[in-house]
Amino acid sequence: MSSFGLGLFVICIVGIFLNASHAQLQHNFYAKSCPKAEKIIEDYVHKHIPKAPSLAAALLRLHFHDCFVRGCDGSVLLNFTSSTKNQTEKVAIPNQTLRGFSFIDGVKKIVEAECPGVVSCADIVTLVARDSVVVTGGPFWNVPTGRRDGKISNASEALANIPPPTSNLSSLQTSFANKGLDLKDLVLLSGAHTIGVSHCSSFSTRLYNFTGVLGTQDPSLDSEYASNLKGKKCKSINDNTTIVEMDPGSFRTFDLSYYKLLLKRRGLFQSDAALTTSATTKSFINQLVKGSLEEFNAEFAKAMEKMGRIEVKTGSAGEIRKQCAFVNK
Repeated sequence: MSSFGLGLFVICIVGIFLNASHAQLQHNFYAKSCPKAEKIIEDYVHKHIPKAPSLAAALLRLHFHDCFVRGCDGSVLLNFTSSTKNQTEKVAIPNQTLRGFSFIDGVKKIVEAECPGVVSCADIVTLVARDSVVVTGGPFWNVPTGRRDGKISNASEALANIPPPTSNLSSLQTSFANKGLDLKDLVLLSGAHTIGVSHCSSFSTRLYNFTGVLGTQDPSLDSEYASNLKGKKCKSINDNTTIVEMDPGSFRTFDLSYYKLLLKRRGLFQSDAALTTSATTKSFINQLVKGSLEEFNAEFAKAMEKMGRIEVKTGSAGEIRKQCAFVNK
């Protein structure tokens, strides 16, 4: 074999190896082992999310935080246990305001009743996130299944891998690139902020202490919006309990309003405002605003499916947990 042929062979083998986990995810993975699984999950979401619509955004966020640490393997769901004495992802600062754990446990319970030890918690998180968005009127996206559950969860890894709301564009780009996501994915996935709420503590520095000197405000934040937040919502830098809509006026509607607010300098987080600081990302935002909601939905769906494939465990890796908060004994 020539050196060129050998090089090509090596490249092909490496490519096959790198894509092996992708190849092993498949649509209707549970078609034979648990044919009713996806319908059971969908029905549960359709029954419960309309009663608590704010959970849709929380479950979408849970999926994002799971995938960014050790891949989409359900590691964010694991509890601290005295046997390992390991502080899990749940207790890390980025995850202390996560919600939806009991919802996932509820889904897991009925799926286990149907097919014990078959459907992973990682797949449940991924499917629930998709179905919750659909219930709110947002886009459907394909969720190939076959993920396995991880056995390791470290708080320090969550802190290192989940981009904080204070991120600038450079750090966001690095965080996303580390997970195989590009700037377009960053802009599209940030569009999830069109639904949901945040605590004041995630952005109060922008209002009260931006330069490290008390009383300084982020100049990139629209002054009228900042005054409204300070006067009616986050009345002090120490407010850790007040909840603020991330997309004021339509925080329960999956639409383009979030991007329109970004162009008016009314993104709630520094990481939102950061999306307008580069010509590339700002161009993506302008394209989305000028386009149709259907076009955004289609692009968002592609980005979500891509995110759902991050570092997945398949085949014999990991396990299928019996309870989502604990590794199997």
